[in-house]
Amino acid sequence: MEIVPTERRHHATELARQAITDGCTLVVAFGGDGTMNEVAQALVGTEVVLGLIPSGSGNGLARHFRIPLRAEEAFALFQTGQPRLIDMGLADGRPFFVTAGLGFEAEMAREFNLLTKRGLPGYFRTGARGWMSYQPQDYVVTQNGTRDSQRALTLTVANCSQYGNNAYIAPRAQADDGLLDLAAVPPVNLFNAAPLLVRLFNGTLDRRADVLQRRGTNFTVERPGPGPLHTDGESHTAGARVEFSVRQRCLRVLVPAG
Repeated sequence: MEIVPTERRHHATELARQAITDGCTLVVAFGGDGTMNEVAQALVGTEVVLGLIPSGSGNGLARHFRIPLRAEEAFALFQTGQPRLIDMGLADGRPFFVTAGLGFEAEMAREFNLLTKRGLPGYFRTGARGWMSYQPQDYVVTQNGTRDSQRALTLTVANCSQYGNNAYIAPRAQADDGLLDLAAVPPVNLFNAAPLLVRLFNGTLDRRADVLQRRGTNFTVERPGPGPLHTDGESHTAGARVEFSVRQRCLRVLVPAG
């Protein structure tokens, strides 16, 4: 086993491509969903398997598949786990494997990426500060010719069920069903904040009638103007019109047997 540290953004993709060239059949990402994303990009469409030792702030993919968060237990999967083919989402042409999103969550991803100390408390502190000043936006979601308008605090397109930290933004999402799940959360106020938060963490957000939910292979989302977009927590800038699509069963991930 060879351990190679990353030195800059996108370096993990370069290292994973070199590992493929060198004949590796298993490439392990040691980090969070951002590191996982960079490694996975290189492995898409190959026979090489992605292993995970989750050590990030959210670990959405690991939690979705119940990959152990303790390093020694995650290492044990290299002997007992089994490869599973999963889908990849594309947001404005950028790959994601857990979630991508616009609005408040994209703003928070941009702020969170600037923090020197991460973790769930950092998410809550950053989110609480941002919520006080963030203005919800109007979105138009087009799917198979059907258009839905929604004023939303945040809009997520999910390949997995949760952001990470057991925050289930799309409880019914499955990473290998060939579909993406869209959820647009309405503006949050003093009256609906607690119920929304409870449902986010107990996996019942999909039962709220005021959360716009759609499932499919393609979505077009229009917003008032350009702004931030996140893919697996990494922040980018995108235009007023953002296309989301899925590439089915194109990445092999090592997960617990059964």
